[in-house]
Amino acid sequence: MWIRGFSVLINGCILLALMSLISALEPELGSTRVVFQTNYGDIEFGFFPTVAPKTVDHIFKLVRLGGYNTNHFFRVDKGFVAQVADVMGGRSAPMNEEQRKEAGKTVVGEFSKVKHVRGILSMGRYDDPDSGSSSFSMLLGNAPHLDGKYAIFGRVTKGDDTLKMLEELPTRTEGIFVMPTERITILSSYYYDTETETCEQDRSILKRKLAASAVEVERQRLKCFP
Repeated sequence: MWIRGFSVLINGCILLALMSLISALEPELGSTRVVFQTNYGDIEFGFFPTVAPKTVDHIFKLVRLGGYNTNHFFRVDKGFVAQVADVMGGRSAPMNEEQRKEAGKTVVGEFSKVKHVRGILSMGRYDDPDSGSSSFSMLLGNAPHLDGKYAIFGRVTKGDDTLKMLEELPTRTEGIFVMPTERITILSSYYYDTETETCEQDRSILKRKLAASAVEVERQRLKCFP
């Protein structure tokens, strides 16, 4: 009997060790969140600053400048990728000088051991490994053939229901690309910091508690010291 119990204990320890190893291999999301508001719903994503710092800085700067506003998803290949167009040619609104300057930059290929699975954000590029600019894909399925060849810099944190909706839209094929027949527009975008939001929420709760305490103290004072 004790042998069976010992075996269960050993198996449990092995499972915990494997879970710890997997957890250690998963990149940590930074606190920044970006939301793309499309004509089919919102998509929120976060960044992996320790995996691809230069890529994250570049993409986030474009977001802060409003570079992705009026851009679109030019490619939606069900089970594979939903790809955001390069902002230089994908926007319907003209760009200002600062947006054009940042959009014209390319980033070094920051390839890693992170796997291409559903929800991952992966930079688009040409044959040159250092040609990534502003186009990137949101993975709609697992794509191990992309591992180590395209720079992963974040993942979707909310909005998988929106991605599923995009996958069901009618498409046409042009060469290797499966493209939606209707324009999927990024109407606007915004960003926030989860740590700041948490602090603001905690501060608000604390203020309410202090206010409630003050009311209770005053009630007791009037009761005991009329």
